[in-house]
Amino acid sequence: MDGWVGAWTGGRAAVHIGNVADFNAQFFAPGMDAAQRARRLRQAHHYACLAVCYSPEPALLVLPAEVDREWTDWLARELDWGPVEVHSGVAGGRTMAEALADRPLLAARIADSGRPVVSWGRTAGQDEGPELAAVRRYESKAAAHELFAALAPEHPGITVPEQERPDGRRRAARRLTARAARGLTTVLKSPHGVGGYGTIVVEPADLFAAGGGGSLLRRLVRSELLPSQGELLLEQFIDPGPAARLRDLTYDAVVGPDGTVHRVGAGAMDVAGTRYQGVTVGPGAVPRAAAETARGFALAVGERLAAEGYRGWYDVDFVTDRQRRLAPTEINLRLTGPAAAFMLRERLDRVRGPGHVVRTVDAMPLGARLAPEALHDHLDRLRPRCARLGVTLLPLIPTAGHDPEPAVGVALAGPDAEALDAAQALLTAANHALTGMFEALR
Repeated sequence: MDGWVGAWTGGRAAVHIGNVADFNAQFFAPGMDAAQRARRLRQAHHYACLAVCYSPEPALLVLPAEVDREWTDWLARELDWGPVEVHSGVAGGRTMAEALADRPLLAARIADSGRPVVSWGRTAGQDEGPELAAVRRYESKAAAHELFAALAPEHPGITVPEQERPDGRRRAARRLTARAARGLTTVLKSPHGVGGYGTIVVEPADLFAAGGGGSLLRRLVRSELLPSQGELLLEQFIDPGPAARLRDLTYDAVVGPDGTVHRVGAGAMDVAGTRYQGVTVGPGAVPRAAAETARGFALAVGERLAAEGYRGWYDVDFVTDRQRRLAPTEINLRLTGPAAAFMLRERLDRVRGPGHVVRTVDAMPLGARLAPEALHDHLDRLRPRCARLGVTLLPLIPTAGHDPEPAVGVALAGPDAEALDAAQALLTAANHALTGMFEALR
């Protein structure tokens, strides 16, 4: 099979392992306390539900959090999967590697499955060769910036934000204050972070309201928005101006086993501040000119990654400036939230015909905490209402419905972005209306 699907799994149903927590943990900053580590592992275990979309068709699914079989049955019906063997509730408060070490029969089942095995990302428990070295190098936003600067002169339409690497946090605080005094907004970054963690947009008014750069950094650490130790990067803020609708773009690709780079596609991300919320992919999601610019640069990045030994999924994220140039901001050498949308689009186009536009929304707030059965029933009532809009509703993250801040992750698939907008508005209103369930008890 040609193309990215062939390079990824050979077009075969695969074993999916939700090791998001394992991947993230290898980049935890020194000084993270046990309570914060536990919170980050729990968040990662929710996000690992996206393992259901680590390829277009799972055969065996291993999840850290407990899920009901009704969830995977729903997806299997809509996506025309064969039988899916599900092992959930595996990890609890541990990483997947720690959990599998205590489950030798499950580990053997995975090893002896005879199927491709895919996971969120490469970790130290796997091959310690050039692939992992490339991950550790280019997951750094400092190393990625150096690569962007080296490649950009050959790519019209690409502009690289200026980046400073102050020597120590006191120097970083002074530089932040000096930039604010000149009226400059700064993107403050930890070299490693996921989903927006460790990246903060600092406007001059925010810095002065906090009492200066040092006070602001201490506040961000207390709020768990920045790690307490380690290097900080100061990056030029890119003002989107009239291009704000296309503020955040991504381009995903796959480096195949032989080092060939295979394009997957461009997506329009939904980013609140610096926190990734979801993505829209498919026909018309990204204007052709922007998609072509992103593709050319992202494939050049992939060629460099391949030359250094990396194999697997990656993406390059961009922001758009006032001249509609694309500014690359980071490389993710792993699966991504957008990857799930591309997997769903590929599967739906294959089993229902081409032309699907897919949107993932990773954490739609719920107006009440719901047990798994109640959340399933709530979404099931919304399924036919979405269908009347021409949209297929696919629940992707069903494990956070009973959290202190309850939420659900979903995908919506339909003919165009307008239909998805209507379905998303319907879901938002219905989720908010759940607050009324308990009004009579007040």
